[in-house]
Amino acid sequence: MTENTPTPITIARGDGIGPEIMDATLEVLQASGANLAYEEIQIGESVYKRGIMNGMEPSAWESLRRTKVFLKAPITTPQGGGYKSLNVTIRGALGLFANIRPCVSYHPFVSTKHPKMDVVIVRENEEDLYAGIEYRQTQEVTQAVKLISRPGSEKIIRYAFEYARANHRNKVTAFVKDNIMKISDGLFHRVFDEIAAEYPDIEHETMIIDIGAARLADTPEHFDVIVTLNLYGDIISDIAAQITGSVGLAGSSNIGDQCAMFEAIHGSAPTIAGKGIANPSGLILASVMMLVHIGQAQAAEKIHNAWLKMVEDGIHTVDIFKRGVSKARVGTRDFAQNLIDRLGERPTTLTPASYQVGEKASFAGIALKELPPVRKVQVGVDVFVDHKGGNGDDMAARIQPLVGQGLKLAMISNRGQKVWPEGAPETFCTDHWRLRLLADGKDTVAPAEVVSLLGRFAESGLDVVQTASLYTFDGAAGYSVAAGQ
Repeated sequence: MTENTPTPITIARGDGIGPEIMDATLEVLQASGANLAYEEIQIGESVYKRGIMNGMEPSAWESLRRTKVFLKAPITTPQGGGYKSLNVTIRGALGLFANIRPCVSYHPFVSTKHPKMDVVIVRENEEDLYAGIEYRQTQEVTQAVKLISRPGSEKIIRYAFEYARANHRNKVTAFVKDNIMKISDGLFHRVFDEIAAEYPDIEHETMIIDIGAARLADTPEHFDVIVTLNLYGDIISDIAAQITGSVGLAGSSNIGDQCAMFEAIHGSAPTIAGKGIANPSGLILASVMMLVHIGQAQAAEKIHNAWLKMVEDGIHTVDIFKRGVSKARVGTRDFAQNLIDRLGERPTTLTPASYQVGEKASFAGIALKELPPVRKVQVGVDVFVDHKGGNGDDMAARIQPLVGQGLKLAMISNRGQKVWPEGAPETFCTDHWRLRLLADGKDTVAPAEVVSLLGRFAESGLDVVQTASLYTFDGAAGYSVAAGQ
């Protein structure tokens, strides 16, 4: 590709206010001199309604694999009916493991209680509860599976430190909940500490997610770069964007080894669609991140500085308009035109944007650590059964005669709370029981013993809904204890 060859990108206008803010964004991109060639695809509600459950046709996937860059307006996912989130699908399918959301205050031009806020949230994008693995196991109990991998944790954490270094930021904070989820969040915490040690020039800290989110809402100036798991990142990035003044101002990037997607963080806002009042800032600033990613930093800087100058000039959409501060309230198209009129200008109060090194450079060279093999040994099995009524002692009395040789009933829990042995009589029990069976008088459990056990359970009429093998890894337990143990 020659220097003057346009960079191909895939665009989608989306649903609700999506077409309006995309039109405004494309007008700004064209006026800036960005050298782009567009491939447009259709996604979202209309595609869902044609029976395509992930909201995107095969031809659209072909475009993304060809261009490897996606500028996407928000979409509407129909309620119910088993429709899958298109965003989650795209991120997983294309390996877009890093979600980057800058959250900046524009004091005194946009109303905020936090005038010094400048935080970047780096969110793991592919796993955690957003893997979407869910089951209804009994009449009363559903289950969602939280998946945290070492490679996934290592990639996102290393990306956060590389991003901080490339963008001259001084601190990376990890948000976890490993005081409760000691294995899954504990893994993320351990990997964070390992990788942080490789970046002595960058300060690092870890916070429990609840107090971390509280401090983010109260004193965001404490933070610089935050790296966290998928669900936590989704929640705190919206909190952070809102306390800057408006969710409508925030754009985000989704970065992978080969592809990248850029979008506003807000939804399709169908209640204001077609009224011409939507703020296109989120998608415009996402397009700035896109230009940096593809190496068109000059156009990115020109758009961003014109946007900052317009904010200073008080040209605001209804969501950020405030009498006494704003000078004019404009709609979507006029907002874009006012920005275009300021291309080449720079802000005088707000910090001007400068793009020397972009997100793509901060990703270069990230490799996974090679781990030595571990000794994995099965030492037991958890068997989950559907049974209504009774307590832990009742369940133990039914199970004990079925256990047989080689295994012993070690614990029974209900919703994670130990109910046998020595369960509390006050514990409320549903119809979902976990029976923990461990090796009896030996170090391992043979698969045949588990199969035989399940056969006896079935013959007795027990309704087994799930089993989970219990392993040790180099002698360390790879499973959690129940509450109360």
